[in-house]
Amino acid sequence: MSEHPLPHAALSSGQPPLAALTVTLIILALAVGSFGIGTGEFAIMGLLPDVAKTFGVTTAEAGYVISAYALGVVVGAPVIAVIGARFRRRDLLLALMGIFAAGNLASAAAPTFHTFILFRFLTGLPHGAYFGVAALVAASMVPVNKRTQAVGKVMLGLTVATLIGTPLAAFFGQLLDWQFMFVAVGITGLLTVGLIAIFLPRDKAPKGINALTELGALKRRQVWLTLGIAATGFCGMFAVFSYISPIVTEVAGLHVSMVPVIMAIFGCGMIVGNIFGAKLADLSLMRTIGWSLVLYFFVLVSLSLTAENPVLLGLCCFLIGCSFVVGPALQTRLMDVAGDAQTLAAALNHSAFNVANALGALFGGMAITAGYGYGSMGFVGAATAVIGFGVFLLSLALEKADRTATPACPAE
Repeated sequence: MSEHPLPHAALSSGQPPLAALTVTLIILALAVGSFGIGTGEFAIMGLLPDVAKTFGVTTAEAGYVISAYALGVVVGAPVIAVIGARFRRRDLLLALMGIFAAGNLASAAAPTFHTFILFRFLTGLPHGAYFGVAALVAASMVPVNKRTQAVGKVMLGLTVATLIGTPLAAFFGQLLDWQFMFVAVGITGLLTVGLIAIFLPRDKAPKGINALTELGALKRRQVWLTLGIAATGFCGMFAVFSYISPIVTEVAGLHVSMVPVIMAIFGCGMIVGNIFGAKLADLSLMRTIGWSLVLYFFVLVSLSLTAENPVLLGLCCFLIGCSFVVGPALQTRLMDVAGDAQTLAAALNHSAFNVANALGALFGGMAITAGYGYGSMGFVGAATAVIGFGVFLLSLALEKADRTATPACPAE
């Protein structure tokens, strides 16, 4: 078996290689979609007080909408990946982004808090499958030693969203109303549908792939361990940014207008981590993941210790953003260990991160309710980072044991 199998994922399989400009335009189209998803996922974190005011709930209760969206990702990613594995990737991407656009427009028109939660859940369903399929398409168009960089370019839309889209959406959401943000994200989704339809060539439906083939990923322990790293190790990022608005205003004592600024600083960190981290991951994948977890732990502890200082809060948020290097790195790791079940494994990466999203908001809310305050979010995240690093070490140990036991075959 190939060390980096991409069965049925190669866009050019049975077709002439794509020109460099075509590859760039395809990745750009996919990145616009990730920009829309990133804006919708993160901007709401800075608007929770406004949502709470509109529906007459507490800010902590408003955080349930984040968990609802994350739950939609967790549920939708594996289900859609298994069902859609036999469809043309182009058709699947168009359908997924169409559903995402419709869900955001419906969220903007939600009449009650409960229907809003429902629409956020439905909007989250295509999230993971979109990123998974987009990553496979991007990776299939470049040499093996540049896969993580290609995946990183698709995810660059997500990181740019945190720098530009999310702060702008939060700013105009505060200036006008929070529903504006969902309308803008819905329009971005429709734009993505048009770009994919124009630039991504029609591909052939994969042969020999069915639900059982994709479900085979769930038999591989390295798949589960890789997902476990994301699901447990990165709750902290979401604990912090689920409650970033009160951290900025109540802990650091800044005006609410500084919330988009802090989120933009976080976005700068994500872009730096995404660009340089993807290159490091192509050189040494597992070392990049491991060291990111270690540095991430210390940054989270530092945030809770220094959050009252606006400058240090901004620095910590930048460094937390840098830890996003693990996004494309774990995506590539899943491609390596998934065997024939590429679509499901790639989509599950985003399920895992949204388990972290849901748990981060949940654990953060529990800490606040228990009286530890918004400044404790870094400590909450640091505790989960330790668990994630433990899963990482277990993955390394088992992989080494497998290689020692069967030196002639690559690890699972």
